[in-house]
Amino acid sequence: MISIVSDEEGTMANASAWLARLQRDDVSEADAIEFETWLAESSANVGAYRRALALWHEYEAAAEAVLVELAAANRPARAVARPGLSRRWLVGGGGFAVAAGLAIAVMPSLLAVPTIQSYATGKGQHQRITLADGSVVDLDAETKLSVSFSRSARRVTLADGEAIFDVAHDAGRPFTVAASNHVVRVVGTQFDVRNRHDGLSVTVARGKVDVRPAKAAASGRAFLLTAGQRLEIDRTGLERLSAVDPQETFSWRSGRLVYRAEPLANVVADLNRQFVEQIEVSDPELGRTPVTGVIVLDDQASVVARLSLMLPIRSIPSGEKLLLLRK
Repeated sequence: MISIVSDEEGTMANASAWLARLQRDDVSEADAIEFETWLAESSANVGAYRRALALWHEYEAAAEAVLVELAAANRPARAVARPGLSRRWLVGGGGFAVAAGLAIAVMPSLLAVPTIQSYATGKGQHQRITLADGSVVDLDAETKLSVSFSRSARRVTLADGEAIFDVAHDAGRPFTVAASNHVVRVVGTQFDVRNRHDGLSVTVARGKVDVRPAKAAASGRAFLLTAGQRLEIDRTGLERLSAVDPQETFSWRSGRLVYRAEPLANVVADLNRQFVEQIEVSDPELGRTPVTGVIVLDDQASVVARLSLMLPIRSIPSGEKLLLLRK
């Protein structure tokens, strides 16, 4: 007998295969790009992946019972399986092959110890990664980030750098970002976390974000940020909450840096992450000069020339660096 698989079942099977593929320890950037391409092909693919995720979470909630059912299915034919759960799993997920295939695909990740995946970018490098839960992370230059997912939690550590997180909603598995002795906790939202030498900042574009010290006994308050708010904590622990346009914060993703009265030294530090040839400010007083404006990150010579138009400064070669001086 020939088995005919509908388009819907085929799409669901592909979604299940992607869910399993993104759980692998050796998942690569190429996998992420291919996954994004597949999602962009049609809205049906996006919907199927969401249904696969929902089915996975449902499976997690009933994992032990499903394992019993799978074991029962392998017994001699005279054994009678319990009716309720079996029918629910064989029919509810879009067909027997899809539901059973997804259950088998995710079993290794449910039974194994959560693995940690690490990502890092170099000077001038930006990277977009799609996590196994469907969340998307954009990494800025010179950023180090690690990810660890388990049944009950989604944990990210931002050791250094800046990243924009667009988190898939999952009330049963909070998404946390550990950075600079603080923890950012969300369920589903979009926000930017910056952990650099000058301190920590969290900017929210959508949803709500909870920011608090990593240790309960540590100094510092807990903040609940909403869309359009930014929390900045410098290295001395000074906290500042302000209203901002999140898209200005996100502008580095499209090759622009937006500043409002930012010290020149901080601007130069940002530029030094984008270009191999480093820039140096001649003296600390000059480094405190405020910069307000938009810097387009095309080529370094053009960037420095435009910066010289914004401020009374000039640049001269100094060994392997560019030195900024007062005009």
